[in-house]
Amino acid sequence: MTSWQDKNITVAGLGVSGISAARALAGLGAVVTVVDNGDGDAHRARAAELAAEGITVRLGRLADGGHAGEVLPEGTELVVTSPGWKPDSPLFEAAAEAGVDVVGDVEIAWLLRAVGQERRAARSVEDGAPAPRTAPAPWLAITGTNGKTTTTQMLASILKAAGLRTAAVGNIGTPIIDVVLGEQEYDVLAVELSSYQLHWAPSLRVHSAAVLNLAPDHLDWHGSMQAYATDKGRIYEGNTVACVYNVADPATENLVMEADVEEGCRAIGFTLGAPGPSMLGVVDGILVDRAFVENRQKNAQELAEVTDVNPPAPHNIANALAAAALARAFGVEPRAVRDGLRDFRPDAHRVAYVDEVASVTYIDDSKATNTHAAEASLAAFEPVVWIAGGLAKGATFDDLVQNAAKRLRGAVLIGADRALIAEALARHAPEVPVVDLDRTDTGAMLAAVREAAALAEPGDTVLLAPACASMDMFANYNKRGDAFADAVRELAAENAADTA
Repeated sequence: MTSWQDKNITVAGLGVSGISAARALAGLGAVVTVVDNGDGDAHRARAAELAAEGITVRLGRLADGGHAGEVLPEGTELVVTSPGWKPDSPLFEAAAEAGVDVVGDVEIAWLLRAVGQERRAARSVEDGAPAPRTAPAPWLAITGTNGKTTTTQMLASILKAAGLRTAAVGNIGTPIIDVVLGEQEYDVLAVELSSYQLHWAPSLRVHSAAVLNLAPDHLDWHGSMQAYATDKGRIYEGNTVACVYNVADPATENLVMEADVEEGCRAIGFTLGAPGPSMLGVVDGILVDRAFVENRQKNAQELAEVTDVNPPAPHNIANALAAAALARAFGVEPRAVRDGLRDFRPDAHRVAYVDEVASVTYIDDSKATNTHAAEASLAAFEPVVWIAGGLAKGATFDDLVQNAAKRLRGAVLIGADRALIAEALARHAPEVPVVDLDRTDTGAMLAAVREAAALAEPGDTVLLAPACASMDMFANYNKRGDAFADAVRELAAENAADTA
């Protein structure tokens, strides 16, 4: 077990995960310094809180003209980074030159699992409560370009339906270090992991894992599609029971074949078609398992109906199959899969119905922040008036437009990189009417919804699936989705007034 006492650790980033790591490591006796280039009011407030706990914080510009987040503090023995910091950051280059390792919050959480379990055991003895499990809770891990959060939440719902103590953690919101060291006892954890987190987690070895899909995303961070895929594939390393892959996305199966797993670990596929042996799939509207059954060459186990999945769009059925595969790998009974899927309710802004106005349906999928997610969303509806645009993050849109062209009634484009989408539409769907909305003010979304309503015909769907990040116009995709929903409600009120 790693000794943290008096170890000099630099934490990069004063966000949620950075603060969590700093407090946890300081609590174990480490000498912690947090560095961040920011120096606003929020940064100073967080720094003051940490300083009161004996943690050193360096912010903004230093006296010599450099920035705190670019200079390795003297004596640093380990750097713990927040997920968003790029691998080529000056701080990490300095760490490499000094022979200092850089890891992420997920790596620290993985290394602290035994510490957390020992603490819970000690508290149980003190309280006279039944002793907790002796080993740390296993992790069932999920990554992919799209669908990670939904699949992780589905998995947690299934595990809960099986009567297991569980939580959806990791990239999903709650810092995983806080869960690992917390008082709550768990039987198993459903863990969402981003490519950023996996890049910095060399020791991670989970019970079972799934890569849902692979498409170009965050290439400005990783540098190339190959580097991005390699980081995603780290989730399979050392798996003990199952590596779950997407039959429709051969790149995910390739990652399984390249992984160094424990003896006996199985490759389990999921497909929207009829499954072969060692797969989960769909037959006549039924989700079936041909992986975790006796005589899988001939037998299949019914798990749930397609209508138990909410919403039953193709990409979401795929998410449900991946979640079911991980749950079945953990020994969950079929009934719990069905009950967990029925109990699951998706988060806001994920293919969420907003309203129907003048026989046109309005759907909010603001979470579709890349082309792969937008393509899945567009495939679920027809005909569509598409509201798209924002920050492209280095993406191109030709394949997306080619695949969606036949479904499009029209398009309304917003945001900084809307011209890239407009150019792709001109090349591959020149017959589709396009409204290029050159506005970034607070009324821009209402204008976009009105333009979309003008293009739509009864029976159509107006779909917000931006295929881009939101930060050019909104604080996050949630705010963008909220603006869309507010605009639809205003449109509905105007329509009701006109017809009264």
